[in-house]
Amino acid sequence: MPSFGAPEPRILIVGLAPGMHGANRTGRPFTGDHAGVLLYQTLYQAGLASRALSASADDGLTLSNARIVNAVKCVPPENKPLPQEIRCCNPYLAAELRQLSTVRVYLALGRVAHDAVLMARGLTRGRYLFAHGREHVLDGAQCMLDSYHCSRYNTSTRRLTPAMFTAVMARACELAGLAVPAALQAP
Repeated sequence: MPSFGAPEPRILIVGLAPGMHGANRTGRPFTGDHAGVLLYQTLYQAGLASRALSASADDGLTLSNARIVNAVKCVPPENKPLPQEIRCCNPYLAAELRQLSTVRVYLALGRVAHDAVLMARGLTRGRYLFAHGREHVLDGAQCMLDSYHCSRYNTSTRRLTPAMFTAVMARACELAGLAVPAALQAP
C-alpha cells in the first residue's frame, strides 16, 4: 500500500496496516473504512486536508504538510499483524523515513505504529514507552507523538474520543511549527 499525502510533509502519520474493506479496496490509506472518518475529519479541521471525507483514491482529496504511511504494507490476518510481518515490512518504512527529510513529527497511531517507527529509526522501545498523548524527542529536529489508533473499536469504546484525537492533532501541529486552527483549539 503506497503512502499518501504531501511529498515534503512536516507531519508523518503512521498507521497500522491497510484495512481489508477500506484502504486495500480503495488504494489510499484510511479511505473507505471507519478509522478514516475521524482521521480525515480531524486533518480537515487542522487545515491539513482539502476535504473532511476520503471516499476514494480519485476523489480529489489532497493533504498539505502531512503524509500517511502504514507500518505494515498488506492486510494482516484479522487486522493484527504478526511480529514477523512488522519486521518484514519495516525496511520499507525505514526507507520512506530516510527520504522524508522535512518531517518534524511522527504521529504514531497505536503501539504497532509507535514500535515500527522506533525500529525503523534503530531506537530501542525501552527508552520510548507508548502512551496516548506522550511526546518523545527522537533527535534535535524530530519527535514522535503517540495516539491511540482511530479504529472503530477504540472510538466505539471511547478509549479514543474525537476531543482526545483533536488535542493530539493540535499538538502535532504545534510541534511541527504549523499554525493551530481555531477548530482544534480547546475551548
